[in-house]
Amino acid sequence: MVKSVKDCIILALLTLIITFIIWIPHIMALPNFWGLNFQTGFSTIYRNFDGLEYVIIAKTFYDPLSIAALPQSLPANYFASHFPGYALLILSFSLILGYLKSMLFVSLLSTILASLAFYFLVKDFKLSNHPLFLSFIFLILPARWLIVHSVGSSEPTFILFVITAIYFFMKFERSRKFPSILLAGIFGLLAQITRPPGILLFIALTLYVFYRFYLQGKLIGFQKELANHLKYFPLILIPLGLIGVFYLYSQTYGDFFAYFKSGDNIHLTFPPFQVFNKFQFWVGDIWLEDIVYIFLLGFLGGVILLKQKLFPLAFFVLTYLTASTLIAHRDISRYLLPISPFILIAFEKVLTSREFKIILPIILLAIYLYAQNFMLANVAPIPNLESFN
Repeated sequence: MVKSVKDCIILALLTLIITFIIWIPHIMALPNFWGLNFQTGFSTIYRNFDGLEYVIIAKTFYDPLSIAALPQSLPANYFASHFPGYALLILSFSLILGYLKSMLFVSLLSTILASLAFYFLVKDFKLSNHPLFLSFIFLILPARWLIVHSVGSSEPTFILFVITAIYFFMKFERSRKFPSILLAGIFGLLAQITRPPGILLFIALTLYVFYRFYLQGKLIGFQKELANHLKYFPLILIPLGLIGVFYLYSQTYGDFFAYFKSGDNIHLTFPPFQVFNKFQFWVGDIWLEDIVYIFLLGFLGGVILLKQKLFPLAFFVLTYLTASTLIAHRDISRYLLPISPFILIAFEKVLTSREFKIILPIILLAIYLYAQNFMLANVAPIPNLESFN
């Protein structure tokens, strides 16, 4: 217990240190660091996508007239693609910190808590002999995750809720105690109201429940096994959360299905792998080989999790990846971030090996420069932030 507390403190400090190292050239407004210009200062961090959009939701709560009054050019229905969970957390701290600082504070706090949730998932279920080191790797890999949790974004909060929901789901699998599955449902609901892909958590866990029902039913009889599986009913909270968000839209936009009319924010296409079509609106590129490797590592990780009999993790990874083959967006690495913690677990033997620790300092510099280069360009065209504070 003492070691776990010590490890939690270390992870919290590591998160703060890593974030500060990312922020420091922006704070100092360095004119030239490794060839990169940071003279726009810390406003670059504030203006990175998509944080300000959630600040707008926190300030207006989807009211079209209030949105129109802000100095931004996006139509009100655009914000229906951004679910309210992260914005509500921004709002809850805004009275103390203001909206912009609250935006970053929620991302930072969510990252700390996500690293702790990941640590206990790995430690309590003995998924690695090096839970602290693997949790450190979780803070820096994949490189796109380092960017996302250093600026305003909903992913840290979403990933926190997903990891926690799966943790309690696996705890229920081990103990069969009702509070665990209830907590899995509650955190799943929180994930759902934070980002639209939360419904994939419900689909993945439901598929696993049916898989288990089929296997166990063959062994002990379907009628007896059905009674056992009715205990999973708190998972219904997840789709209820989705219905709740749509009901909110029916009150604010006057349209229950406003999410599906939010413009070009829904990047689902058919047939699969339209991300390799340069003529798709959010692709526009032929230099896409990295996406092949992303899917390769993702599906390989999912299969390894199956082999390791970590079925809830595997079902989530493979369900999420299968749905993601329908996404046509160049930034697919961001859309796949929710499965990255579980891919790290799949490859934990490599990631905690002596060989990986040897190359880590080299790759850390590459990750850092990639993150800074990306953040300097990934800014909203809003020069004056006063209206957002």
